[in-house]
Amino acid sequence: MAYDTFKNITIQQLECLIHLVAEKNFSRAARKMLLTQPSLSKHIKNLEDATGVRLVNREGAGVSLTPEGKLLYDFARKVLFLREDVKERMARLQNTSSGAVQISASTLPAAYILPQVLHLFRKQYPEIQTYVRSANSDDVIEMVLEQQSEIGFIGKMPQNKKLHSEPLWQDRLILVVPPDHPWADVPGISMKELLKTPFVLREKGSATREIMANYLMAHEDINLNQFHIIAEMGGAEAVKEAVMAGMGVSVLSVHTVRRELRLGLLKEVQVQDWNIERNVYMIFRNSLGIQKHHQLFLDFVRNSEPAHAAVSDTNSADVQFKRRRKAS
Repeated sequence: MAYDTFKNITIQQLECLIHLVAEKNFSRAARKMLLTQPSLSKHIKNLEDATGVRLVNREGAGVSLTPEGKLLYDFARKVLFLREDVKERMARLQNTSSGAVQISASTLPAAYILPQVLHLFRKQYPEIQTYVRSANSDDVIEMVLEQQSEIGFIGKMPQNKKLHSEPLWQDRLILVVPPDHPWADVPGISMKELLKTPFVLREKGSATREIMANYLMAHEDINLNQFHIIAEMGGAEAVKEAVMAGMGVSVLSVHTVRRELRLGLLKEVQVQDWNIERNVYMIFRNSLGIQKHHQLFLDFVRNSEPAHAAVSDTNSADVQFKRRRKAS
Protein backbone atom coordinates (compact mmCIF):
# COMPACT_ATOMS: atom_id res chain seq x y z
CA MET A 1 0.00 0.00 0.00
CA ALA A 2 1.43 3.38 -1.03
CA TYR A 3 1.05 5.17 2.28
CA ASP A 4 2.86 8.27 1.01
CA THR A 5 -0.20 9.07 -1.14
CA PHE A 6 -2.31 9.57 2.00
CA LYS A 7 -1.21 13.20 1.94
CA ASN A 8 -3.49 13.64 -1.06
CA ILE A 9 -6.62 12.88 0.98
CA THR A 10 -8.86 15.94 1.39
CA ILE A 11 -11.56 16.87 3.87
CA GLN A 12 -14.13 16.95 1.07
CA GLN A 13 -13.28 13.38 0.06
CA LEU A 14 -13.80 12.23 3.65
CA GLU A 15 -17.12 14.07 3.74
CA CYS A 16 -18.18 12.30 0.56
CA LEU A 17 -17.42 8.94 2.16
CA ILE A 18 -19.44 9.79 5.27
CA HIS A 19 -22.46 10.97 3.27
CA LEU A 20 -22.26 7.96 1.00
CA VAL A 21 -22.43 5.64 3.99
CA ALA A 22 -25.31 7.61 5.48
CA GLU A 23 -27.38 7.69 2.25
CA LYS A 24 -26.23 4.27 0.88
CA ASN A 25 -26.65 5.72 -2.59
CA PHE A 26 -24.43 7.87 -4.81
CA SER A 27 -27.28 10.04 -6.14
CA ARG A 28 -28.75 10.84 -2.74
CA ALA A 29 -25.31 11.50 -1.23
CA ALA A 30 -24.48 13.84 -4.11
CA ARG A 31 -27.71 15.82 -3.60
CA LYS A 32 -26.98 16.06 0.14
CA MET A 33 -23.61 17.64 -0.62
CA LEU A 34 -24.95 19.81 -3.44
CA LEU A 35 -22.75 17.96 -5.92
CA THR A 36 -23.43 16.09 -9.15
CA GLN A 37 -23.26 12.30 -9.01
CA PRO A 38 -20.21 12.16 -11.32
CA SER A 39 -18.45 14.67 -9.08
CA LEU A 40 -19.09 12.62 -5.94
CA SER A 41 -18.03 9.44 -7.72
CA LYS A 42 -14.81 11.18 -8.74
CA HIS A 43 -14.08 12.16 -5.11
CA ILE A 44 -14.55 8.52 -4.00
CA LYS A 45 -12.31 7.32 -6.85
CA ASN A 46 -9.59 9.85 -5.84
CA LEU A 47 -9.90 8.67 -2.25
CA GLU A 48 -9.37 5.07 -3.33
CA ASP A 49 -6.40 6.12 -5.44
CA ALA A 50 -4.86 7.92 -2.46
CA THR A 51 -5.24 4.89 -0.19
CA GLY A 52 -4.36 2.39 -2.88
CA VAL A 53 -7.27 0.09 -2.04
CA ARG A 54 -10.96 -0.34 -2.87
CA LEU A 55 -13.08 1.30 -0.18
CA VAL A 56 -16.64 0.94 -1.48
CA ASN A 57 -18.52 -2.07 -2.76
CA ARG A 58 -20.93 -0.96 -5.46
CA GLU A 59 -23.92 -3.25 -5.26
CA GLY A 60 -27.29 -3.32 -6.89
CA ALA A 61 -29.05 -2.63 -3.60
CA GLY A 62 -26.73 0.19 -2.69
CA VAL A 63 -23.18 0.46 -1.39
CA SER A 64 -21.21 -1.10 1.40
CA LEU A 65 -17.73 -0.57 2.78
CA THR A 66 -14.80 -2.87 2.48
CA PRO A 67 -12.81 -3.52 5.70
CA GLU A 68 -10.39 -0.80 4.61
CA GLY A 69 -13.34 1.46 3.90
CA LYS A 70 -14.73 0.91 7.40
CA LEU A 71 -11.35 1.79 8.89
CA LEU A 72 -11.11 4.99 6.87
CA TYR A 73 -14.77 5.81 7.63
CA ASP A 74 -14.10 5.75 11.38
CA PHE A 75 -11.06 7.95 10.83
CA ALA A 76 -13.10 10.37 8.70
CA ARG A 77 -15.72 10.75 11.43
CA LYS A 78 -13.02 11.62 13.96
CA VAL A 79 -11.43 14.17 11.62
CA LEU A 80 -14.73 15.95 10.98
CA PHE A 81 -15.60 15.84 14.67
CA LEU A 82 -12.29 17.55 15.45
CA ARG A 83 -12.99 20.17 12.78
CA GLU A 84 -16.37 21.00 14.33
CA ASP A 85 -14.83 21.06 17.79
CA VAL A 86 -12.19 23.57 16.70
CA LYS A 87 -14.89 25.64 14.99
CA GLU A 88 -16.94 25.81 18.19
CA ARG A 89 -13.92 26.64 20.33
CA MET A 90 -12.85 29.44 18.01
CA ALA A 91 -16.40 30.83 18.03
CA ARG A 92 -16.41 30.82 21.83
CA LEU A 93 -13.03 32.54 21.84
CA GLN A 94 -14.27 35.28 19.51
CA ASN A 95 -17.45 35.80 21.51
CA THR A 96 -15.79 36.06 24.89
CA SER A 97 -15.46 39.50 26.39
CA SER A 98 -12.18 38.73 28.14
CA GLY A 99 -8.82 39.91 26.88
CA ALA A 100 -6.38 42.82 27.05
CA VAL A 101 -6.29 46.11 25.18
CA GLN A 102 -2.89 47.73 24.62
CA ILE A 103 -3.29 51.53 24.51
CA SER A 104 -0.95 54.44 23.87
CA ALA A 105 -2.03 58.04 24.35
CA SER A 106 -0.69 61.57 24.23
CA THR A 107 -0.64 63.78 27.32
CA LEU A 108 -4.18 65.14 27.14
CA PRO A 109 -6.09 61.87 26.80
CA ALA A 110 -3.61 59.87 28.90
CA ALA A 111 -3.70 62.14 31.92
CA TYR A 112 -7.05 63.91 31.74
CA ILE A 113 -9.57 61.75 29.85
CA LEU A 114 -8.70 58.07 29.83
CA PRO A 115 -8.39 57.55 33.61
CA GLN A 116 -12.09 58.23 34.07
CA VAL A 117 -13.14 56.47 30.86
CA LEU A 118 -11.14 53.37 31.77
CA HIS A 119 -12.52 53.38 35.29
CA LEU A 120 -16.08 53.28 33.95
CA PHE A 121 -15.12 50.69 31.33
CA ARG A 122 -13.55 48.48 34.00
CA LYS A 123 -16.75 48.60 36.06
CA GLN A 124 -18.79 47.38 33.10
CA TYR A 125 -16.24 44.88 31.76
CA PRO A 126 -14.07 43.75 34.70
CA GLU A 127 -12.67 40.80 32.72
CA ILE A 128 -11.01 43.07 30.12
CA GLN A 129 -7.60 44.46 31.05
CA THR A 130 -6.35 47.79 29.70
CA TYR A 131 -2.73 48.94 29.60
CA VAL A 132 -1.81 52.54 28.79
CA ARG A 133 1.53 54.02 27.70
CA SER A 134 1.90 57.79 27.53
CA ALA A 135 3.94 59.63 24.89
CA ASN A 136 3.63 62.64 22.59
CA SER A 137 1.35 62.34 19.58
CA ASP A 138 4.09 61.50 17.06
CA ASP A 139 5.41 58.72 19.27
CA VAL A 140 1.89 57.34 19.79
CA ILE A 141 1.40 57.16 16.03
CA GLU A 142 4.71 55.33 15.69
CA MET A 143 3.82 52.86 18.48
CA VAL A 144 0.52 52.01 16.81
CA LEU A 145 2.16 51.57 13.40
CA GLU A 146 4.92 49.40 14.89
CA GLN A 147 2.30 47.27 16.72
CA GLN A 148 3.66 48.24 20.13
CA SER A 149 0.10 49.24 20.99
CA GLU A 150 -3.26 48.41 19.46
CA ILE A 151 -5.26 51.60 19.95
CA GLY A 152 -3.98 55.17 20.27
CA PHE A 153 -5.45 58.51 21.37
CA ILE A 154 -3.87 61.72 20.08
CA GLY A 155 -4.65 65.41 19.70
CA LYS A 156 -4.27 65.65 15.93
CA MET A 157 -5.37 63.81 12.81
CA PRO A 158 -2.71 61.37 11.55
CA GLN A 159 -1.79 61.45 7.88
CA ASN A 160 -0.64 57.84 7.51
CA LYS A 161 -3.01 55.83 5.30
CA LYS A 162 -2.26 52.66 7.24
CA LEU A 163 -4.21 54.10 10.18
CA HIS A 164 -7.91 54.37 10.83
CA SER A 165 -8.70 57.59 12.71
CA GLU A 166 -11.89 59.06 14.07
CA PRO A 167 -12.54 62.20 16.13
CA LEU A 168 -13.97 61.57 19.59
CA TRP A 169 -13.88 64.76 21.62
CA GLN A 170 -13.36 68.46 21.10
CA ASP A 171 -10.86 70.61 23.00
CA ARG A 172 -9.80 74.28 23.09
CA LEU A 173 -6.30 75.73 23.51
CA ILE A 174 -5.98 78.79 25.75
CA LEU A 175 -3.30 81.19 26.94
CA VAL A 176 -2.52 80.80 30.66
CA VAL A 177 -0.50 83.02 33.00
CA PRO A 178 0.36 82.92 36.72
CA PRO A 179 -2.12 84.75 38.99
CA ASP A 180 0.36 87.57 39.74
CA HIS A 181 1.12 88.24 36.08
CA PRO A 182 0.34 91.75 34.78
CA TRP A 183 -2.13 90.22 32.32
CA ALA A 184 -4.01 88.21 34.95
CA ASP A 185 -6.81 90.77 35.32
CA VAL A 186 -6.89 92.36 31.87
CA PRO A 187 -9.81 91.61 29.52
CA GLY A 188 -7.46 90.57 26.74
CA ILE A 189 -4.18 91.15 24.94
CA SER A 190 -3.02 91.54 21.35
CA MET A 191 -0.88 89.19 19.31
CA LYS A 192 1.86 91.83 19.27
CA GLU A 193 1.98 91.84 23.10
CA LEU A 194 2.13 88.03 23.23
CA LEU A 195 5.13 87.87 20.91
CA LYS A 196 7.18 90.04 23.27
CA THR A 197 6.59 88.13 26.52
CA PRO A 198 8.62 85.11 27.74
CA PHE A 199 6.91 81.98 26.42
CA VAL A 200 7.13 78.32 27.53
CA LEU A 201 6.58 75.93 24.62
CA ARG A 202 5.72 72.22 24.38
CA GLU A 203 8.32 69.92 22.85
CA LYS A 204 8.45 68.95 19.18
CA GLY A 205 6.10 66.09 18.44
CA SER A 206 3.42 67.52 20.71
CA ALA A 207 0.00 67.89 19.09
CA THR A 208 -0.62 71.03 21.17
CA ARG A 209 2.47 72.64 19.68
CA GLU A 210 1.61 71.53 16.14
CA ILE A 211 -2.02 72.69 16.32
CA MET A 212 -0.95 76.07 17.71
CA ALA A 213 1.74 76.49 15.04
CA ASN A 214 -0.66 75.60 12.22
CA TYR A 215 -3.33 77.96 13.55
CA LEU A 216 -0.96 80.90 13.90
CA MET A 217 0.47 80.40 10.44
CA ALA A 218 -2.99 80.10 8.86
CA HIS A 219 -4.70 82.96 10.75
CA GLU A 220 -1.90 85.31 11.79
CA ASP A 221 0.91 84.48 9.35
CA ILE A 222 3.15 84.06 12.38
CA ASN A 223 5.81 81.42 12.97
CA LEU A 224 6.62 80.01 16.41
CA ASN A 225 10.19 81.24 15.97
CA GLN A 226 8.83 84.78 16.29
CA PHE A 227 7.89 84.10 19.92
CA HIS A 228 10.20 84.93 22.81
CA ILE A 229 10.69 81.26 23.71
CA ILE A 230 12.62 80.73 26.92
CA ALA A 231 12.01 76.99 27.38
CA GLU A 232 10.67 73.90 25.63
CA MET A 233 9.24 71.23 27.93
CA GLY A 234 7.87 67.74 27.53
CA GLY A 235 4.34 67.31 28.83
CA ALA A 236 1.61 69.65 29.99
CA GLU A 237 2.46 69.17 33.67
CA ALA A 238 6.00 70.49 33.19
CA VAL A 239 4.68 73.47 31.27
CA LYS A 240 2.09 74.23 33.95
CA GLU A 241 4.70 74.12 36.68
CA ALA A 242 6.94 76.44 34.70
CA VAL A 243 4.13 78.95 34.19
CA MET A 244 3.06 78.80 37.86
CA ALA A 245 6.71 79.36 38.86
CA GLY A 246 6.72 82.57 36.85
CA MET A 247 9.03 81.51 34.01
CA GLY A 248 6.62 82.72 31.35
CA VAL A 249 3.22 82.19 29.78
CA SER A 250 2.01 79.30 27.62
CA VAL A 251 -0.80 77.85 25.55
CA LEU A 252 -2.35 74.62 26.80
CA SER A 253 -5.50 72.54 26.48
CA VAL A 254 -8.24 73.98 28.66
CA HIS A 255 -8.83 70.51 29.98
CA THR A 256 -5.28 70.15 31.30
CA VAL A 257 -5.58 73.33 33.39
CA ARG A 258 -9.19 73.16 34.59
CA ARG A 259 -8.14 72.36 38.18
CA GLU A 260 -5.55 75.15 38.27
CA LEU A 261 -8.05 77.64 36.84
CA ARG A 262 -10.64 76.65 39.40
CA LEU A 263 -8.16 76.99 42.28
CA GLY A 264 -6.77 80.28 41.00
CA LEU A 265 -3.27 78.87 40.41
CA LEU A 266 -3.46 79.94 36.78
CA LYS A 267 -5.45 82.55 34.90
CA GLU A 268 -6.81 82.36 31.38
CA VAL A 269 -6.11 85.40 29.22
CA GLN A 270 -8.04 86.09 26.04
CA VAL A 271 -5.97 86.79 22.94
CA GLN A 272 -7.61 89.05 20.40
CA ASP A 273 -9.39 87.05 17.65
CA TRP A 274 -8.05 83.71 18.90
CA ASN A 275 -10.16 80.54 18.82
CA ILE A 276 -7.92 77.47 18.65
CA GLU A 277 -9.96 74.28 18.74
CA ARG A 278 -8.98 70.72 17.98
CA ASN A 279 -10.27 67.17 18.15
CA VAL A 280 -8.93 64.25 20.11
CA TYR A 281 -8.65 61.27 17.76
CA MET A 282 -8.77 57.54 18.31
CA ILE A 283 -6.48 55.62 15.96
CA PHE A 284 -5.68 52.00 15.16
CA ARG A 285 -4.14 50.09 12.28
CA ASN A 286 -6.42 49.26 9.39
CA SER A 287 -5.02 45.74 9.61
CA LEU A 288 -5.82 45.35 13.32
CA GLY A 289 -7.60 42.05 13.88
CA ILE A 290 -10.49 43.34 15.96
CA GLN A 291 -11.62 40.72 18.46
CA LYS A 292 -14.64 40.79 20.74
CA HIS A 293 -12.89 42.61 23.61
CA HIS A 294 -11.49 45.21 21.18
CA GLN A 295 -14.96 45.87 19.79
CA LEU A 296 -16.44 46.26 23.25
CA PHE A 297 -13.76 48.80 24.10
CA LEU A 298 -14.16 50.73 20.84
CA ASP A 299 -17.93 50.92 21.23
CA PHE A 300 -17.64 52.01 24.86
CA VAL A 301 -15.15 54.79 24.08
CA ARG A 302 -17.22 56.03 21.14
CA ASN A 303 -20.20 56.45 23.42
CA SER A 304 -18.33 57.82 26.42
CA GLU A 305 -18.64 61.37 27.67
CA PRO A 306 -16.35 61.96 30.65
CA ALA A 307 -17.68 64.24 33.35
CA HIS A 308 -15.75 67.50 33.62
CA ALA A 309 -15.68 70.08 36.35
CA ALA A 310 -16.86 73.50 35.26
CA VAL A 311 -14.21 76.19 35.02
CA SER A 312 -15.09 79.53 36.57
CA ASP A 313 -14.27 82.24 34.08
CA THR A 314 -16.13 84.64 31.82
CA ASN A 315 -17.02 81.92 29.33
CA SER A 316 -17.33 78.72 31.35
CA ALA A 317 -19.69 77.00 28.96
CA ASP A 318 -17.17 77.40 26.17
CA VAL A 319 -14.25 76.40 28.36
CA GLN A 320 -15.67 73.09 29.49
CA PHE A 321 -14.38 70.06 27.68
CA LYS A 322 -17.22 68.98 25.41
CA ARG A 323 -18.12 65.76 23.65
CA ARG A 324 -17.77 66.14 19.92
CA ARG A 325 -21.17 65.74 18.26
CA LYS A 326 -21.10 64.22 14.79
CA ALA A 327 -22.97 66.17 12.17
CA SER A 328 -26.19 64.47 11.28
